Amino acid sequence: MRVLVFVKANEDSEAGVMPSAELLEAMGKYNEELVEAGIMKGGEGLQPSNKGKRILFDGSSRTVVDGPFTETKELVAGFWIWDVRDMDEAVAWARRCPNPMDGGGVLEIRPVFEMDAFGDAMTPEVAEIHNRVRDKI
Repeated sequence: MRVLVFVKANEDSEAGVMPSAELLEAMGKYNEELVEAGIMKGGEGLQPSNKGKRILFDGSSRTVVDGPFTETKELVAGFWIWDVRDMDEAVAWARRCPNPMDGGGVLEIRPVFEMDAFGDAMTPEVAEIHNRVRDKI
């Protein structure tokens, strides 16, 4: 089972406050454990939303909105992609994580859809397209 683990943003991360050397070291060691266990498949920190853009869709219309975005509690400061047996294993690994933010940090774990979850909409032809893309990344 693949999951995406979001590190939620806070006022400091949105202000561009960089983590301490101690936190960077602790996260580096934690990431090494994840990799050695075969759990971590990817992950990065994200720059503040003032460096980002949002694309709003309305039918065929597209509107670009420049950051910063106001709802800090809804923003993401980083992420991991993990491959775990089940949600219990993901939670167990998340509980071992160093606090990702000075003060209170928040992780959110979300399962990734696998192709079989789409049922009849995932025809063999559509699955072939998605497999070709997945194989290239």
